Amino acid sequence: MLIFIGMGLWDERDISCKGLEMARNADEVCIEFYTSKLMGTDLKRIERFIGRKIRVLERGDLEERCDRIIETARDRDVVILTAGDPMIATTHSALRLEAEKRGVRTTIIHSASIISAVCGLTGLHNYKFGKSATISWIPSRTPLDVINQNLSINAHTLLYLDLHPRPMLIRDGIEILMKIDGRIGDLFGVGIARAGSTNPDVKCDRLKKLIDYDFGDPLHVLVVLSKKLHFMEFECLKVFADAPDELEKLVE
Repeated sequence: MLIFIGMGLWDERDISCKGLEMARNADEVCIEFYTSKLMGTDLKRIERFIGRKIRVLERGDLEERCDRIIETARDRDVVILTAGDPMIATTHSALRLEAEKRGVRTTIIHSASIISAVCGLTGLHNYKFGKSATISWIPSRTPLDVINQNLSINAHTLLYLDLHPRPMLIRDGIEILMKIDGRIGDLFGVGIARAGSTNPDVKCDRLKKLIDYDFGDPLHVLVVLSKKLHFMEFECLKVFADAPDELEKLVE
């Protein structure tokens, strides 16, 4: 069986009791740091905590060479540890689908996701989010197109920041967007740093002002706010994200 286990958002202690038990009892344990990273720990600490030797998977192991994992899981219990919740990454859902098509059973042990963490840290309502996108180090209009689509339906946009070759910071992401279209800087956004840690940082302001805010160490993620806010969203952003008073004009 192929077992996907979410590790949560920050360090090895975020794994669930069920996930920990399954990892300790599996025939083989793997981990991947391609789709996301656990910034509060490292491989050696994870191995000590679980009590197992862990094989690190590269992108090719999950995609082009996924046959090897799938065939191994036909007769053995193979665990793949991932940061966050496993099925948020399309790479993992594609691997699971391919395994099931080949008659290899799969199961998922869910964990905390950046999607739910963003709502918890900011107070933004989950049902107000539209499509998400990734800001890449190689500039693309895709994030801007997604933002505009979401604005047209009064929805927030969750923007993931590229991890390779190094984790992108919020200011990097905003600068990339503004080089493509400077008008984006006038929109309101919320930056979130180190979700899941004991010292997360959350700040709301216009994007062009967030460039100058020091969010500290990664991982970072960015939300571009919708044109209208629920009054409770505004109040939460004032309390939890030090939002400027002018944000109140977005309240419906």
